[in-house]
Amino acid sequence: MRYREGGRLDTSSVQDRRGRGGMSGGRGIAVGGGGLGIVGLLIVVVLQLAGGGGDGGTGAGLGGLAGLGQGEQADNSALEQACDDSGDANTSVDCAVVADIDSVQDYWTATLGADYRPTDTVFFSGQVQTSCGGATSGSGPFYCPADELVYIDLTFFDQLQSQFGAEGGLFVNAYVIAHEYAHHVQNLLGTNRQVTPGEAGPTSGTVRLELQADCFAGAWANHAETVPDESGAPLIAEISQDDIDRALDAAGRIGDDFIQENLGSGTVDQDAFTHGSSEQRQQWFMTGYETGDPSRCDTFATDDLG
Repeated sequence: MRYREGGRLDTSSVQDRRGRGGMSGGRGIAVGGGGLGIVGLLIVVVLQLAGGGGDGGTGAGLGGLAGLGQGEQADNSALEQACDDSGDANTSVDCAVVADIDSVQDYWTATLGADYRPTDTVFFSGQVQTSCGGATSGSGPFYCPADELVYIDLTFFDQLQSQFGAEGGLFVNAYVIAHEYAHHVQNLLGTNRQVTPGEAGPTSGTVRLELQADCFAGAWANHAETVPDESGAPLIAEISQDDIDRALDAAGRIGDDFIQENLGSGTVDQDAFTHGSSEQRQQWFMTGYETGDPSRCDTFATDDLG
């Protein structure tokens, strides 16, 4: 994957909260990042809801979490300085993720028009406070519908290679970001309200939601080299076949069956599926990538999920 030199990166869609501390609390359900983390198969990564959780909903059990107090703002100064030129994305993971966010949001703005509302990604370290409650890096990247924010500890990309055995690479990282922003699109369109929280199984709404997010990510990838930024030129200059192969490799390693068999009990239990099998995740990503058409991603309208 290669990013255009000489362009401008807009870091305003990132809240850099790395190194912050705060109090926990809140309510809501966080949408998982496709089984992307130690928690693996859990779509609900919230450790406390109002009136629930081992600490009675106070959040005390999580300790200090990275969050913003009233009137506080994230400190993006270092990020802005490091990511001055879009070409910086070719050598910096931080800047590459910023470029990915810009491109993905430009795509959905062009595709959905007034129906799309841009949102931010929160960079955090270790633990974070959200309107869905507290979460840790072990939850993997996730989207919180309650505050409409994407959350990610960037060290997850290393974990994807070291723990899951994925080949990794800049486009794999972009696939992860595009998947999370797909959850934002689903929230805006009301698709996630078709899913019963905690529902599991091979044909569950939870699985359909995640497979659609993979398909939406593939649809963005199809257009990524042509989606213009504010200057009228695309931020992403090239996506190679090797990049697509690496994304498929990653999708294969975050399927429910792969995680259960290789990182869990060693036994595949389809009744516990919340994200789809490895083959399904690969298939739906490719459906989006090959067609470039989000309307082909309606996993809720088919009896054949692959």
